[in-house]
Amino acid sequence: MNSYKLSFIVLSFTFAVSVTQGQGTFQNLNFELAEPGPLTTTTGYPFPYAVNVPVANALPDWSVYYGTVQQMDVNYNDPGLGSTLVTLVGGTWPAIDGNYSVLLQGGGTASAASISQSATIPSGMQSLLFEAQSGAGTLNILVGTQIVSFAAVGTEPNYTLYGANISEWAGDPEQITFSALEDLSRANNWTIDDITFSPNAVPEPSIVALGAIGGLLFGARKWFARR
Repeated sequence: MNSYKLSFIVLSFTFAVSVTQGQGTFQNLNFELAEPGPLTTTTGYPFPYAVNVPVANALPDWSVYYGTVQQMDVNYNDPGLGSTLVTLVGGTWPAIDGNYSVLLQGGGTASAASISQSATIPSGMQSLLFEAQSGAGTLNILVGTQIVSFAAVGTEPNYTLYGANISEWAGDPEQITFSALEDLSRANNWTIDDITFSPNAVPEPSIVALGAIGGLLFGARKWFARR
């Protein structure tokens, strides 16, 4: 078997296994504890929605901020065009996985749309993984006040799997924040889901890129061989 193809299979298996690992004292990392309550249906709008849903119901265990201002409510399936918002999505609005995902909109009404949770990162973990559908703008991940870089480590038809190195905080109580930054073009939309910790290291971007190039070369060689 081609070595690059084998590396992709191993990489995919490694990260699939890693999502089963412990989450320390963090809770509701897949957003499935949401209880958005009664929904409204409006003619011409494709998704049943709710407004002013308490954060405690929509996003249990998480805190929501627009800029530095903590929010007590979010919407469900009702994003505002151009606004900086955190929105729970699900039901007829397809979630990435399960019943619910979270949409972070870095619009023009605050410096960022953020969700945060403070808990203990499980010991022995090296990576923070999450699934996302991304727009054109910037997403920051912070451990405490430190921004950590992240990279794509896999793709599926409806999301990209990203990973960040959090090994230096393993075993520590920390605040983790996902923050979509202000974007006056209104294109900074990040839908995220299935946040998890992994004992496996995030591959260096160069390794991922090398594997992708190898996969392309492998496919090209097969294509030319058939001609």
